[in-house]
Amino acid sequence: MNLDTAREALKKYFGYDSFRPMQADIIRKVYEGCDSLVLMPTGGGKSICYQIPAVTMPGAAIVVSPLISLMKDQVEGLRANGIRAAFLNSSLEESAQRKVEEEALAGRLDLLYVSPEKLVSQNFLPLLRSIRPNLFAIDEAHCISSWGHDFRPEYTQLRFLKKEFPETPIIALTATADKLTRRDIIAQLELRQPGLFIASFDRPNLSLEVRPGQRRLEQIAAFIKKRPGQPGIIYCLSRKSTEDLAEKLLERGISAAHYHAGMEAGERTAVQEDFINDRTEVICATVAFGMGIDKSNVRWVIHYNLPKNIESYYQEIGRCGRDGANADTLLFYSFNDVMVLQDILQKNESDMLDIKMAKLERMRQYAEAVGCRRRILLSYFGEDVKQDCGNCDICKNPPQAFDGTVIAQKALSAIHRLRQQAGMAMLIDVLRGSGKKEILDRGYQNIKTYGAGRDIPILEWQHYFHQLLNLGYIEIAHDQHGAVQLTPASRRVLFEGEKVQLVRFATIKERQEAEKARAKEAAKPQRVRDELFEKLRQLRIQLARERGVPPYIIFNDATLEEMAATRPMTDEEMKNISGVGERKLHLYGSYFIDAIIEFTGPASRRGKASTYQVTHDMYQRGLSVEEIAGKRQVNITTIYSHLAILYEQGIDIALEEMVSPAVVSQVLKSLRYLQEPYLLKDIYEYLDEQVPYHQIRLALAYGKRQGMVAG
Repeated sequence: MNLDTAREALKKYFGYDSFRPMQADIIRKVYEGCDSLVLMPTGGGKSICYQIPAVTMPGAAIVVSPLISLMKDQVEGLRANGIRAAFLNSSLEESAQRKVEEEALAGRLDLLYVSPEKLVSQNFLPLLRSIRPNLFAIDEAHCISSWGHDFRPEYTQLRFLKKEFPETPIIALTATADKLTRRDIIAQLELRQPGLFIASFDRPNLSLEVRPGQRRLEQIAAFIKKRPGQPGIIYCLSRKSTEDLAEKLLERGISAAHYHAGMEAGERTAVQEDFINDRTEVICATVAFGMGIDKSNVRWVIHYNLPKNIESYYQEIGRCGRDGANADTLLFYSFNDVMVLQDILQKNESDMLDIKMAKLERMRQYAEAVGCRRRILLSYFGEDVKQDCGNCDICKNPPQAFDGTVIAQKALSAIHRLRQQAGMAMLIDVLRGSGKKEILDRGYQNIKTYGAGRDIPILEWQHYFHQLLNLGYIEIAHDQHGAVQLTPASRRVLFEGEKVQLVRFATIKERQEAEKARAKEAAKPQRVRDELFEKLRQLRIQLARERGVPPYIIFNDATLEEMAATRPMTDEEMKNISGVGERKLHLYGSYFIDAIIEFTGPASRRGKASTYQVTHDMYQRGLSVEEIAGKRQVNITTIYSHLAILYEQGIDIALEEMVSPAVVSQVLKSLRYLQEPYLLKDIYEYLDEQVPYHQIRLALAYGKRQGMVAG
């Protein structure tokens, strides 16, 4: 296999002309039979790294995922792109499981998604041996590590894969993992000299904002009402608060629902489906919601309470803006949130309590930060960033800073001279020249920086250390009892003359007061959505309902925005839109081209007649459907769609030459057993997938014109 084949598959199935950074390198590793550990932020394109090898290599790829509800969405999305995919988990009945297993054994699948519980079950191994997978993709790989933020014991059993299939490459993928977690993933899965691919965690399309936790309801209602038609998620700490908040939003005329693990499974599924299909605008949820959806057009995420750690926070805000279009995040913070979370961790007698408390403290520091929030997040995951982002509340309203290089040099020098083995409290004592017995016993009074910062109070030193931590100049080694260590950035300050900007401690209190005042002000209006974009969005909803799929499965928001901006009017132009692959062009292209032509109007069509009229004129001249499609440079399905619409409007079309009376009868009889509105997908499946979609469409047109089917 080579990358040319991979690029052809990328365009054919997904409609993209080129790979994102690192994707091609990861795919090359798979082709070479090598293991890999892949860290990419949510929406960064992790799935392409195993989906492209799966459709280009002989055999099938096994994808391990703990997210049962997400599997269905992923498989639906793949099938919509013309890829042979299926899933196996506890949600399937036994007969359905047997059917999937038969497909896998017969070589009729490119990807098979399985839960970890299914994969490690004794009766699944014989099937695996028969399939001889070409690749194992371990999604949400941080779940295998006790250092990770979402440890799942069943994941630790996955080490058998390398023993049982030593020559099969393994890709471990995750959106959030610090250095400790990365090392543990490699050890637990017994990966062999894996390629380590760490993409930038930067999601520049996400704006970041933190506000004080006063008057949250009023602020949230104003926030949502300035974003009409834009779906979003509000994460709450408790089940009751999700219910209360959803009820209060409903009272204010906002389409909202709640979601938490205490609800009945059917109720949870209904809420999730309504959100996925854009029938509900806002979900108030615990963290049980979100990992199980693959909805690309979530436009904002609000945290009603402080999350437990930065990993969770970053993963949760990553659920908006997955299509690359602009999205907003808002975090409410109060000291009471910290107290509640500390109490929860202590009452649960949590394993590795010290580590979890330290991670909570980092989350608190982020909320109280006075420097660029994106730099804080990226430095937490080991990404060295020198420039502020310009798209967070701090950058948009920066506090007054001063040259803190000397303070930083003193702190970093102390860390270096104590051999990166001391905690923050010890470092501050040394800098302030403390006479504590522990310091004297270790001889720390003899180092050069002892007492170099005695003019700075303890609390102020703590805030400067927190700023250095948030800016990426230092890091905390949790597996070494919280020792403060240097980073590549800190070495630039010590040895290369890099300047450090800090914010004075007094300014922090002033800023907090200013933030409280700003929280009472109305937010600025959001950008107005283009009128054509809204027309295309409504068309997407209509098509999704007809076919019984979520709207984003048709096209995501970013694709619609590009359509609205470039206004493609032919199949060739539509193929250049990012996200429009061959199958989606075949299924939906004509609908969106027609909508764009209709919206644009005669003047902008360069004198073109109505697209239906052009088809009708060619049809009257005796051209075949194939000839019309060729001359118009559109696919055949588009022409059949035009003719069906013309027939419904009373135009003289020889429908019997395109669809037989037997097929018309078969389609119309099937409607007795289906519910309105009649979906093409339901009819197609009811007829055992034996009647093509375009013939179903023509048969329905006949029924509508004869008054046998509601229009």
